[in-house]
Amino acid sequence: MGLARLAALHGVATDHTPSEGVTVPVPEATVVAVLAALGVDASDDAAVRDALDHAESVAASRLLPPTVVLWREDTAPFSLPRALAELPAGTALRIDIEDAADDEPAVEWPAGRAEDGAGPAEDGDASAEHRPASAGQAEVTAGQAEAVAPSWAELPCGVHQLRAEAPDGRTARSALVVAPAGVPQPDGRSHGFLVQLYSLLSDRSWGMGDLGDLAELATWSGRALGAGFVQVNPLHAAVPGAPTDPSPYRPSSRRFPDPVHLRIENIPEYGYVDERARERLGELREKAAGLRAAVLQKGALIDRDAVWELKREALDLVQRVPLGPGRRAAYWDFLSAQGRALEDHATWCALAEVHGADWHAWPEELKDPRSAETARARYELMDRVDFHCRLAWLTDQQLAAAGQAAHEAGMGVGIVHDLAVGVHPGGADAWAQRDAFAAGMSVGAPPDAFNARGQDWGLPPWRPDVLAASGYAPYRGLLRGLLKNAGALRIDHVMGLFRLWWVPEGSPPTEGTYVRYDAEAMLAVLVLEAHRAGAVVIGEDLGTVEPGVREALTRRGVLGTSVLWFERDWARTGRPLPPEQWREGCVATATTHDLPSTAARLTGEHVELRHRLGLLTRPLEQERTEELADVGEWLALLSGLGLLPEGTSDEEGQIRAVYRFLLRTPARMVGVWLPDAVGDRRPQNLPGTWDQYPNWRLPVADAEGHPVTLEELAASPRLHALMEVFGPRTAPPDARPR
Repeated sequence: MGLARLAALHGVATDHTPSEGVTVPVPEATVVAVLAALGVDASDDAAVRDALDHAESVAASRLLPPTVVLWREDTAPFSLPRALAELPAGTALRIDIEDAADDEPAVEWPAGRAEDGAGPAEDGDASAEHRPASAGQAEVTAGQAEAVAPSWAELPCGVHQLRAEAPDGRTARSALVVAPAGVPQPDGRSHGFLVQLYSLLSDRSWGMGDLGDLAELATWSGRALGAGFVQVNPLHAAVPGAPTDPSPYRPSSRRFPDPVHLRIENIPEYGYVDERARERLGELREKAAGLRAAVLQKGALIDRDAVWELKREALDLVQRVPLGPGRRAAYWDFLSAQGRALEDHATWCALAEVHGADWHAWPEELKDPRSAETARARYELMDRVDFHCRLAWLTDQQLAAAGQAAHEAGMGVGIVHDLAVGVHPGGADAWAQRDAFAAGMSVGAPPDAFNARGQDWGLPPWRPDVLAASGYAPYRGLLRGLLKNAGALRIDHVMGLFRLWWVPEGSPPTEGTYVRYDAEAMLAVLVLEAHRAGAVVIGEDLGTVEPGVREALTRRGVLGTSVLWFERDWARTGRPLPPEQWREGCVATATTHDLPSTAARLTGEHVELRHRLGLLTRPLEQERTEELADVGEWLALLSGLGLLPEGTSDEEGQIRAVYRFLLRTPARMVGVWLPDAVGDRRPQNLPGTWDQYPNWRLPVADAEGHPVTLEELAASPRLHALMEVFGPRTAPPDARPR
C-alpha cells in the first residue's frame, strides 16, 4: 500500500486498463524504477516510508502548486482556480506580470489593499501600485474571491509570477498561466494536402524535397486548387551521422528546424559568392542533379546523408559572403530572440562534429552544457557555433517564406507543421535540457489490439515535476518556436499532454507504466501560445485514448484526427460510421504516413506487402478475407450513399468516392494524402520494420511505382480528376500579410 500511495502522489500508475473490464497490474520493479527517474527513492520498505512521509509533508504544507492555471472563459461565469480559492484567508498575493502577450492591450490591474482585499488602491497609497500590464505588479488578499474576481478576470493572457505569503509566515512562488478559453478555429471548412516533404521532389530539388518545394506546393495548390492548407511531416533537426536516422519523429531537436530542408539558391548571399566559390557551387549542383536523377529515374532511395553532404559544403561557401547591414541586423535580432536555447543547440552541433552525435559518449566534462569546459569548447569552436546559428536563421527565414506564400495564395490555414512526441536521447535537446528529461526511461505504448508486444519509441520523456517547477519553460519555448511560422500545428500522440507510457531501460514495453502530466497546465500553455500565433491546433488522437481526453481537447478547440477505416460504430454494430455521425472538430482523412495508401487498402496490396516481409501474425488467407470484408463494407456504404456511380469499380473511381464521403462529414478540415492523388501503393512508413522496408526514404510515385515530380503532379490528369471532387476553383480572397 505504501508504494502505491507514493506512486499516486507522483502521478505514477500501478495498473492500467488495456480494454474495458481488464486491469493489468504494473510490475513493482517498474514502479520503483520510474519513481527513481523522478528523484524518489523507493528501493526498499524503509525508503518508501521515508519518501512517503516527505511527500505527504510537502503536500500538506504547500501553499501553491508550482503552476496555477487561470482560464479567461468567453461565456462561463468567472471562477478562481481551486488552488487560489482554497488559500487561507488573509494570504497576501503579488503578481508580477512578466510575460504578457504582445497583442494584449496595456491594462492597469487593480491592486487591492493587503488588509481587506477590497477595491483598487487610492493614488499615493504605498501599499500597492498601478502599472501597465507589460511590467506591472499587483497585490491582493486571498480568501475573498468575490471581491477580487473581477480583477483576476482582467489579468492579461501570459505567464506571470505569483507570490503568496500566508498569515502563518509560509511563502510560495508559482507560475500563473492566464490562457484564453480556446485555440483559434479555422474559418469555415477547408481541404488540403498531407505530404512528407522529403518525398516531394521538384526539378530543382537537391535529391529530396525542400522548403522551396513547399512554397511552390502551397502556392500552386492554394491558387489552382483552392486548397486551404498543406500539412507536412516534422521538420525538426535530425541527429547527424552516417547513416542518419531517417525518421522525422526521432529528431535531435524539436526546437530548431533541420537545415537540410534549405533551398540553397534562395539564400540571398548565394548570388554574391566569388568566382572560385561559384565554380564549386556549380559542381555541387551537378552532383545534386545526379542524386535527383537517381531517385526519379533509377529507383534509388532518397539519401538524406548524401544531400546534406552537398548542402553543408555549399552552405560553408555561401556563409563566407559578408552579410549586408540590414541582413546582419536581422540576424542579430534572431540571435537575441532565441537566446541561450539557440546557443546550446549550435554548441551541441559543433561539439557533435568533433566528438560524435551521441553526447553520452563525449568526454565527461562536456556532458554538462553549463560546465566551464563546455564554455571553453564553445569559445574554441566559435566559428562552427556561429555557422550552426546562421543555419537556424536561414531555415527560419525560408519557413517564414513558405508560410507567407501559403497566405498570399489565399490559404485560410496555411502550412500545418508537425510536432513529434519526443527527441533522440543522444541529441541536442536531451543534452541542453538534460535535467528536464527522465534518465533511463523511454516513451512508448502499452500492448493493445494492434500490437500485442507494445511499443518502445526510444524517446526520453520530460519529467512532469521539472516542467511544472519551471513554469513549463521548455514546453513554452518549443511551442513558440514551432508556431512562429505555422498556420496550424499538428501534435503527434496528443494524449501525451495527459499521460505517457514510460518504459524503463532494459525492460520490454509490456513492463512499462503510465506517468501523468498536469494536463490543464499543458493545455493552457498550448492554448496561450496558439492564441499568440493565431494558429489552429490539431491533435493526433488515434489509438488508445483514455476517457475524458477527447472531451478536454474539444473544450479547448483542439481538432482531432479521424481516419476513414477506423471510424466505425464500435460501441454497437461495429459497422462503418455514416458521415453525419462523424465529429465536426477534426481533420478527416483516408490515411496517414503510418498506414497504407488508399489504393493499397482498396486493392489489398498492403496485406501482400506485410506477408512478403513476414509481418503477419495470422495466415495470409485469413488476413486477405478479413481485409476484403472490411473494404467491402465501406464500398457498400459508399455505393448506398450514391458516392460510387453505378458500374464504377475501378480504383480511381473508388478513391474519388472515398474523398466524396469525407466531404459528406461535418469535419472542419479534409486532408488529401498527396500520394493518393496519383495512385501510389507504398506506405511512407511501415511500423514494426527497421531495415526490412525503406521507411521515410520513398519519393511520391504513381500506381506503377514511377516517381512523380512536383511539376508532374501539377499536370497530372488523375490528380485533377480527384481534386474536382472538392468543387470548382474559386479566385483566392484578397490576401494581405498579417
